[in-house]
Amino acid sequence: MGGVRAKKKLGQHFLRDEQIALDIVDAFLNHHKEGLAIEIGPGTGVLTKHFLAKDKLAFKAFDIDQESIDFLHKHFPDHKEQVKFEDFLVSNILKENQEVSIVGNFPYNISSQIFFKIYEAKEHVPLVVGMLQKEVAERICAKPNSKIYGILSVLLQAFYTTEYLFTVEPHVFDPPPKVRSAVIRLCRNENQELGCDPKMFKRTVKAGFQQRRKTLRNALKGFNLSVELTEDEVFNKRAEQLSVLDFIELTKKISADGGSNSI
Repeated sequence: MGGVRAKKKLGQHFLRDEQIALDIVDAFLNHHKEGLAIEIGPGTGVLTKHFLAKDKLAFKAFDIDQESIDFLHKHFPDHKEQVKFEDFLVSNILKENQEVSIVGNFPYNISSQIFFKIYEAKEHVPLVVGMLQKEVAERICAKPNSKIYGILSVLLQAFYTTEYLFTVEPHVFDPPPKVRSAVIRLCRNENQELGCDPKMFKRTVKAGFQQRRKTLRNALKGFNLSVELTEDEVFNKRAEQLSVLDFIELTKKISADGGSNSI
């Protein structure tokens, strides 16, 4: 399907390869069990048409491109209520539904923001299958002791099993992006709680990686930690050397120490 102009300001690159579209749909449906499914950025409907064909699937598609919405309403007139002009990043949809799984060819310019929002609503989001810039996809799935392991890696892997499914080359899009893309899948793990203060966990992870070249002793100076605590050997390490479990243990120590009040 055509008829929608890709808009650079919206980070749009429309997938034209039907087999890749089917692979994404299958990667999602094979793990989606119940609840609402939301597609972010349906564009010309290359994924959307397959979801709308599933009569028993509770499904909605969100886009902030009115041209895309009009196009999809024209081609799927019986599904206008399921294809909505709505901004996922400001939507309350994740608070309104108990289970919301997310799929889409995510606009490159907001993909990280999408995942940060998913993290904040993790108790309501059991499944995510998304295509995004390869660099961001690799970062989300990265393991410790890697230069690309970072904030999103730790936060998301604390609550999700992350899978890098496959790489997508630029030529299958219109217009072709200047970067390669990748499809990843996040499945909620069994962790309901981490055993530490969740706000402190997030603050510790962010502070550690914001000065990732420094040891944690220097990166977390603003936490006003006691000298006794900072003599712990973990503070000789850099953030990228810590696993999710290491960050949880570090957060427990920081909370017990009573520091971080100035952060």
